[in-house]
Amino acid sequence: MPRQVVLIRGINVGGHNRVGMAPLRELLAAHGHEDVRTLLQSGNVVLTSTATGAELERSLEQAIAAEMGVAPRVVVRTVDELAAVVERDPFGDIADQPKLYQVSFLSEPLAPEVAGELEAADVAPERVAVHGREIYAWHPGGVQRSPLVKLLTDRKLGVAATARNWNTVTKLLELARA
Repeated sequence: MPRQVVLIRGINVGGHNRVGMAPLRELLAAHGHEDVRTLLQSGNVVLTSTATGAELERSLEQAIAAEMGVAPRVVVRTVDELAAVVERDPFGDIADQPKLYQVSFLSEPLAPEVAGELEAADVAPERVAVHGREIYAWHPGGVQRSPLVKLLTDRKLGVAATARNWNTVTKLLELARA
């Protein structure tokens, strides 16, 4: 069975949508997923499952909503897909603070016109690159006051997105490969 990386959006952020990681692991194991591991407290899960992609995303969203009382969006990548995200690293030569370097994982690829507008946006010194179902964003001045972050909302993108900083992305890959 393939190893999957599950990114659950919007749980345990600012005291909202509280979900304990131990109960989450138990829930996912009870639904037939194996070797369930979590990273941090913000919806990062690695598991082994026969389900993949959109099928796994839907089933996890339904199970979490039904049994934990929150209705998050879930985005799934295979270990190989996550490895490709790390290997691609378009800003590795300039992103010297991993916590300010984010990858937004998308539910679907962006419409070409949305991707073009995003990459053409005047957000310097910030940088952005779109690759398939991921958006790489370098925020050298921080995320809080970032004009780029305002362009990375579901409403602006037209698809669901969940972001992780580079530290988390690389730690997830390590966990998935362990």
